[in-house]
Amino acid sequence: MLKPLAIIVLLAASIAAQSAEPVLATAKGRSFTSADLSPEAKAVIDNQKKSLEETRTHLLGQMIAESLLELEAKAAGSTAEKLIADQRAKAVAPTAAQIQAVYDANRQTLGNRTLADVRGDIVAYLRRDTEQKALGDYIASLQTKYKYAVGKSINAPDLKPLEVVATYGGKQISAQEFESKNRLALNEFHHHNYEHVRADLEIAVLNVLIGEEAKAKNIEPNAVIATEITDKLREFTDEEREGLESALMDRLFKKYEVKIVLKEPEVITQTISAEGEPSVGPATAPVTIVMFSDFQCPACSRTHPVLKRVMAEYPGKVRLVVRDFPLNIHGNAVNAALAANAAAKQGKYVEYIEKLYTNQDSLDKPTLVRFATELGLNVKQFEIDFTDAAAAVEIKQDQKDGEAIGVGSTPTIFVNGVKVHSLSASAFRRAIDRALTK
Repeated sequence: MLKPLAIIVLLAASIAAQSAEPVLATAKGRSFTSADLSPEAKAVIDNQKKSLEETRTHLLGQMIAESLLELEAKAAGSTAEKLIADQRAKAVAPTAAQIQAVYDANRQTLGNRTLADVRGDIVAYLRRDTEQKALGDYIASLQTKYKYAVGKSINAPDLKPLEVVATYGGKQISAQEFESKNRLALNEFHHHNYEHVRADLEIAVLNVLIGEEAKAKNIEPNAVIATEITDKLREFTDEEREGLESALMDRLFKKYEVKIVLKEPEVITQTISAEGEPSVGPATAPVTIVMFSDFQCPACSRTHPVLKRVMAEYPGKVRLVVRDFPLNIHGNAVNAALAANAAAKQGKYVEYIEKLYTNQDSLDKPTLVRFATELGLNVKQFEIDFTDAAAAVEIKQDQKDGEAIGVGSTPTIFVNGVKVHSLSASAFRRAIDRALTK
């Protein structure tokens, strides 16, 4: 969102008093540094070293826990998943009073949803803490059992690839093994920070340019915003406003020859299958977007129209492939995915998922069937396909494939195998443009 006039004035004034800090962006003779960023974005830059160390420490702990679970599973003739499930089962169920307290505390944000509507989500939320404690205690007992010991600090500045960072059960974890296993997660950390700072930087630059436009036209900055955005609103939706803001940014960035020189982290390309999956756009398109989605996920429903809008800017050049990644926290997500795949078999996948994304508060089985009726599907065949065991297997395969390439939440989006780390129109365009230039 655009910042108020007071911030614009402060940003414009800061240009005249810049220090010798590294330049993050330029615009026709103007330079932008971290001094032009918001306190939050500046803190990301200032605290990056500390945050990275904390992340590396956490990832090593995760790696050790997984290794200990695998060792114990082998000794017990079980699986790591079963051991985890056994510990989670020990979690104490929340009381009715605890459930009511959470509901009352969040009543304003829940709108008209009753306690019965959200009870399952609240129970899952409250159980997570007790489950995590049970798992933590269990991992601690395995550390003792398998004589876990810390080696050289994973954050040591002189850490060499073959140096040992941990030992357990007669095995060792080297720095090289750590880096290899956590390459994607560490890359995600750097890209998350980059996208946070870049988005803030783009707004800072845009606000200064709006001030320049206002000065040239002898009007107030708010008048520029009104002319370019507010007065053009017809539907008054967030999607419409974001589209107008994006168009204004594109126009001014071109006019003032803006260059973002903030260094982007390493870009990792992965192989992601799209074969046999529901898709939108020509199969021969040079760019393939793969979206791992959960149809009950609010972020997915917000991202879907943004992706559609950006794809429309590249006619014939982009194909969107949707793969299923229903999350455990969403009780109707698996059924919604089954229903979407059943609709796909009758050529109505695109129309059906539109209904899913716009009706996320009501995705029970009768409603899913009603959607099929409204779209003119053969309901009998729809119900047969919905209960097809092979469809459930395909969904599980999508989840397994997603986990193998680092998918842990939804939506997760890849453009020609490169993960997009920000769910914004700007980030999608950058990813598509990069793919088209290769």
